[in-house]
Amino acid sequence: MKSNTRDAIILKSFGEHLKKLRQSKEISQEKLGNLINVPQSTIGRIERGESNPNLCLLVIIAKALKVDIKELVDFI
Repeated sequence: MKSNTRDAIILKSFGEHLKKLRQSKEISQEKLGNLINVPQSTIGRIERGESNPNLCLLVIIAKALKVDIKELVDFI
């Protein structure tokens, strides 16, 4: 499997997982964006697998969603 295909699958899976976590907390993309100081469009791109969030952003997202970082990245 090519690395770009592998990466796309991982990003898509993570995005779907993030969306489920966010929705389970009844938090909109807009509210999450406001909580972590990024535009709503950034949350949308992450959830669609179009953007690869860095480690710092993952930690900030986990704190905003009040989940352990392990729960945030346990999606495969």
